[in-house]
Amino acid sequence: MESFVAFFDLSEAEWVAVGLSLRIAAVATLCSLPFGLIVALVLARGRFWGRGVLDGLVHLPLILPPVVTGYLLLILFGRRGFFGEPLDQIFGVTLAFRWTGAALACAVMGFPLMVRAMRLSIEAVDRRLEDAASTLGAGPVWVFLTVTLPLCLPGFLAGMVLSFAKAMGEFGATITFVSNIPGETQTLASAIYGFLQVPGGDGPAVRLVILSVILSMGALLVSELLTQRARRRQS
Repeated sequence: MESFVAFFDLSEAEWVAVGLSLRIAAVATLCSLPFGLIVALVLARGRFWGRGVLDGLVHLPLILPPVVTGYLLLILFGRRGFFGEPLDQIFGVTLAFRWTGAALACAVMGFPLMVRAMRLSIEAVDRRLEDAASTLGAGPVWVFLTVTLPLCLPGFLAGMVLSFAKAMGEFGATITFVSNIPGETQTLASAIYGFLQVPGGDGPAVRLVILSVILSMGALLVSELLTQRARRRQS
């Protein structure tokens, strides 16, 4: 028993990787939430030319190799990138090789999962309920807050948790865009990769693998509990 407990006694470097992964995943999920909601509404309710193109662009990170996505982020948001250079010169914001860049990469990779879950939940709402609220004098914003949002809440929660779980396990785009810098950009996935490259790193790698599985399953269980609670409120 003591050997089992000692095996899961994480080192300082491992705890730093765990904490950084949680912070990056949380920031990525929260920052992409408003954009995901807007895009989901546009795709679910909008009827315009180019809707299919927008849908394809949103889902592109799921199809492209993660390394390609990371390289595109490096081109766009690097110090000499199309967006990265003005951000650096005007606002003093540097994303490449920073933990904020890791959050951006995780947000991009998890964005399609968030949008898809939200879009499906919005499309499942009975439009007659929204029309009834409109006939009673409610404006579009109030209809969304009082009718659409409560009905879509389980889907929104599912989208957020899927995005969070994807961010926790993201590797390819992150290591391409921000590298594997201990204490700055070394997440759980990149820490596991790093430990596997050195002699005697199997033990720490196994610990982090088990921990990542526990965290992912915990996120899914929390999502299920929140979804059930939201459904009970609706019934």
